[in-house]
Amino acid sequence: MGVMLQTFYWDCPREDGKEFQWWNTIRANIPALAKTGFTSLWLPPAHKAGNISGPSMGYDPYDFYDLGEFDQKGGIPTWFGTRAELEALIREAHEHHLGVIADIVINHNNGADQQEVNPITGQSRWTLFQPRSGKFPRNWEAFHPNMYESWDEMTFGDMPDLSHRNPYVYAELLKLARWLVEELGFDGFRYDFVKGYGSYTIQAFQEYRYLRNGQPVRPYGVAEFWDNARAIENWVDLANFSNSNPVDAFDFPLREMLKALCDQYGFSLCNFATWDTVLRHQPQSTVTFVENHDLRDEGRPIVNDKLLAYSYILTHEGYPCVFWKDYFNYNLALEGTPNGIAALVDAHERYAAGGTSTLFLSDTLYIMQRSGYDSAPGLVYILNNRGDHWNGTWVDTQWRNTTFEPVAWWSKTDLNRPINQSTGADGRGQFFAPPRGYAVYAPITR
Repeated sequence: MGVMLQTFYWDCPREDGKEFQWWNTIRANIPALAKTGFTSLWLPPAHKAGNISGPSMGYDPYDFYDLGEFDQKGGIPTWFGTRAELEALIREAHEHHLGVIADIVINHNNGADQQEVNPITGQSRWTLFQPRSGKFPRNWEAFHPNMYESWDEMTFGDMPDLSHRNPYVYAELLKLARWLVEELGFDGFRYDFVKGYGSYTIQAFQEYRYLRNGQPVRPYGVAEFWDNARAIENWVDLANFSNSNPVDAFDFPLREMLKALCDQYGFSLCNFATWDTVLRHQPQSTVTFVENHDLRDEGRPIVNDKLLAYSYILTHEGYPCVFWKDYFNYNLALEGTPNGIAALVDAHERYAAGGTSTLFLSDTLYIMQRSGYDSAPGLVYILNNRGDHWNGTWVDTQWRNTTFEPVAWWSKTDLNRPINQSTGADGRGQFFAPPRGYAVYAPITR
């Protein structure tokens, strides 16, 4: 089990009025997040960026070893703060038993100090990097095309792409991974834009035998491979072939299903059984999510009843990821109530374990059970897509002579507490959810 929090959104330092103070902002919320049940924090790219048009979110890396120490590219701190503040955040997270995931951008670079002529193409490009950290300087030979590679898997904008087949680049990237884990204290990686380079780099990052304070560290890894379910599954299979520390992937097709659930009038819940998602085929390697920093353009964000989507990912299999802007800025946490993300996170950590079984499915009603595992007893989840009244039915569960209590629920129009339910000697029970809403029931084991 576990729940990840994406601790940023696009232009968050400016939008929240926390420019150069974002690390401190995250750190201040760590105790409450740990208490709620979050288990890991995905941080934005921590390195000094090219900052061509002013402070950036870090997806245009310039100096991988400048975390807010050197006066370059517009100032000393990154848009998020200083290295000291980042290290304090990581220490605070570890004290509260939260893992910290580094967003690592190793496909492209930006903000070079000088143009060079690539002798292979005869074209001039910004490829000479002389970072003030003194680490990982680059020239045209570090980028596509060079004597090691003539084909670039996929470009990102007009930024030059690192050539991972260059032994110098490959070795420097592994040094970077070691530094992030062993010296900075990161516990894993979110791999940005993995379509742009070979999966062998990720395998090397994942399988390296890291040592931190004399103890082995096995990093977590999740990849951004934005595509259909089959393509994502194929990439995961390739990346994890003979990989002793497998990498996960974000389920973009599932997110599109959840957007349809929330934003399409008359969406049939029967789609749950047929929609092609990574979760359906590879739940063990799937990170589920509702929003992220890239889904910010018009038409991309979910605009209606987003808690329905969160109720789905926080009751089903996969590793759910919550979006900072939803939790804090859009006030969907609703801490201290059973009606928001915080209650769903708590329910996930206490009850959502074991396999998933669909107990009932129609256009407007979906009921499933999680079978439970170890100390987590499992749950029953009901989703009602009718907007006019409560909806439910009799189902056959795995629990006999068991009383259930609602632990999380929400409705667009009715926040009344669902009543406790019981199953008979045959495991049969009746479960309901409020109008255009959900209910999560847990077996009473005390």
